[in-house]
Amino acid sequence: MITWNPWHGCHKISAGCRHCYVYREDAAFGTELPPSTVRKTASFNLPLRRDRQKNLKFPSGTTFALCFTSDFLIEEADPWREEIWAIIRQRSDCSFFFFTKRIERFASCLPSDWGNGYENVAVGCTVENQDRANYRLPIFLSLPIRHRLIVVAPMLERIDLRQYLDPERIEEVSSGGESGMYARTLNFDWILDLQAQCRAANIPFCFHQTGSYLLKDGKTYRIPRNQQHAQARKAGVDLGR
Repeated sequence: MITWNPWHGCHKISAGCRHCYVYREDAAFGTELPPSTVRKTASFNLPLRRDRQKNLKFPSGTTFALCFTSDFLIEEADPWREEIWAIIRQRSDCSFFFFTKRIERFASCLPSDWGNGYENVAVGCTVENQDRANYRLPIFLSLPIRHRLIVVAPMLERIDLRQYLDPERIEEVSSGGESGMYARTLNFDWILDLQAQCRAANIPFCFHQTGSYLLKDGKTYRIPRNQQHAQARKAGVDLGR
C-alpha cells in the first residue's frame, strides 16, 4: 500500500479531531504554516510518476491510500479534486481508498462520470461516537458507492452500529483507539461489543490500532506508538466473512 497525500492540512470538525495527529506532527516538525492551512504537496501526481526508463513507478495492482494528512472532501481542495479524479481514472489498473469525516460533502465532490461509483475506489466513513454515527452513516448508506467501509476511530465510546450493518453495502468495519500523549482511553470491551455486532451481521471486522491507552480487564495499559498496530493484531478479534 502506498500513501498518497496530494494535499496536506485540515481543520477540526468533531470530537474525534481533538488530538489530531496531523496537528501534532506538524508541530513536531516545525512547519511554518498552521496545520489548518490546506495546500498542495509535491506528491500531487504520484500515481503517474515514471522512472528513468519512462515506466510507471507504481505497477498495476498498486493500492493507494489517499489523504491521510488531510480529508479528501475538505472544502479547500475543491479546485484541485477533479485533477485527482482524472488520475484515478487514468490509473484504473490500481485501487484507491480514502476515509472521510465529511461524508455530507461527497455528492457535491463527484466527477460527472461517477455513476454508481468507480470500481477501483473504496470509501470509508469515519465515526467516533454514537452522535456522529447517527449523523454520518445514513448519509453514507444513501450514496452511490461501490465499496464502503465504516471506520470507528478514534473510538471514544461504546457505539451501536446494528441498524447500519447491511452486509450487501458494508464490506468491513475497522476500529481503533487514539494515539498521542493526550489520547483518550479505548475500552477493549467496546471493541468486543463492536466485533459481536459485526459477527451477527456477517461483516468483516478489523481491530487496527489499540491507541496509546487501552483499558482491558480493569487495567489501563500505555502502549508505545510503534506497537499499537501489532498489539491490536495480537488481540485476535479480527473477523473475515
